Amino acid sequence: MLPAEEIARQLARGSLTSVELVDNCLERIASIDAPSTTIALNAVAAISADAREVAIARDDERSKGNTRGALHGVPVLIKDNIEALGLPGVAGSTSLLGRLSRDATLVTRLRDAGAIVLGSTNLSEWANIRSPRSTSGYSASGGLVANPWALDRSAGGSSSGSGAALAAGLAPLAVGTETDGSIVCPASVNGVVGLKPTVGAVPTKYVVPISSSQDSPGPMGRSVGDVALLYGILAQSAPPNDTASPTFVVASNWRTGHPQTDELFDHVVRTLRAGGLAITERELALPGEQEGSDEEAVLFGELYDDLNAYLRDRPGRGVKSLEDVIAYEDENSEREQLYFGHENFLAAVKSGGRHGPEYAEARRRNLAWAVDTCLTPGLEGVDLVIAPAYGPSWKSDLSVGGHPGPASPATMAPAIAGWPIMCLPIGLIHGLPVGLAIVGRPHSEWTMIEAARQIERSVLDESPWPLPLWKAPSRG
Repeated sequence: MLPAEEIARQLARGSLTSVELVDNCLERIASIDAPSTTIALNAVAAISADAREVAIARDDERSKGNTRGALHGVPVLIKDNIEALGLPGVAGSTSLLGRLSRDATLVTRLRDAGAIVLGSTNLSEWANIRSPRSTSGYSASGGLVANPWALDRSAGGSSSGSGAALAAGLAPLAVGTETDGSIVCPASVNGVVGLKPTVGAVPTKYVVPISSSQDSPGPMGRSVGDVALLYGILAQSAPPNDTASPTFVVASNWRTGHPQTDELFDHVVRTLRAGGLAITERELALPGEQEGSDEEAVLFGELYDDLNAYLRDRPGRGVKSLEDVIAYEDENSEREQLYFGHENFLAAVKSGGRHGPEYAEARRRNLAWAVDTCLTPGLEGVDLVIAPAYGPSWKSDLSVGGHPGPASPATMAPAIAGWPIMCLPIGLIHGLPVGLAIVGRPHSEWTMIEAARQIERSVLDESPWPLPLWKAPSRG
């Protein structure tokens, strides 16, 4: 799959048509993604019935000299917790099957820019909030997503299908969502680029929610340029005319604990310094048990209020509250709770929402730690924090749960604060991708993108990023 930037150029020159592009994507999805295929990625949850029809319309518009925007005729996949007309938008849950979908605001922006909504991607059910034992990439409605680099490895979560689909070349662009790590993790373990923007930069209307203070949809692609192209549309934002070279601080104590990943990150930092980038080092605050329990209390409180409001508002018959979802899953436990339960849903009901006894103080402590103790002093005098993101992907195991393997704490503070974070690949370890995380201040996305471009150029050294290895399941 060509980079989306190059696809857009070829479409503009007339050397490629949208119909050819969509047909190629659909043929590739049919050959390697469906459960009946040998590979069976399970990355795509559904295909838009009108994808080819829209492609024909985009080609016709272009032939008449009419183009809608920067993504005219470019196919995009969206995560299955984002509503779009004609797609399920069920967040991986069978409890929402059959409910009517509307175009989320971000989907309207994609269509207005000329994009073709090709389909939706599988995910960790309910964006991984349902249970502490959930398996990343598994949903009752879509099955388990495989990692294209090694088919028995996790594609991460919760934007599992978006990351795997990009790595496999099923589409040039994808949209994910993140509450804490759900874009960064699949970007890192699938070897793609992902950006979680500042909370509020990309609208969440008609996106199945977890937390209004932490949820953010964001762009994913195979290169930094592709992510920049998609981010500009999603956030309706343009890069500044003059972008100064950013300054960095290495969070020296934000390590994955995986020796080879951390050593590779250190090598990248040395390479960047040798290339003239200004990089200092300092320790940043580390989260402890209090920060973890406070974030959990906040997420459960906001989940109860926000998901209830969403379910009441969504058209059609079916579950209208979190209590309804729990009852449905108990009645359909052979499908919905085959591998793990809904302990966190029960805890969210028990929390009482934002007016419950724990929420306000937990949120106050959480924000004070993330902003005042961690990020503000960490970013003093520099533009960005960098750290390793995740180690190589772990093996998926539905029997015991699929929690992430080695990971740095890079996602937690920006998640709590609602600040942006980005991830891009920096290399392979035993044939599995690992990524670098970039954290910035609110609304510093274009600075982060410029930094990521510089890192990408330095890491790749003008060599193309390798194609997935498609390793068969194995021991060890």
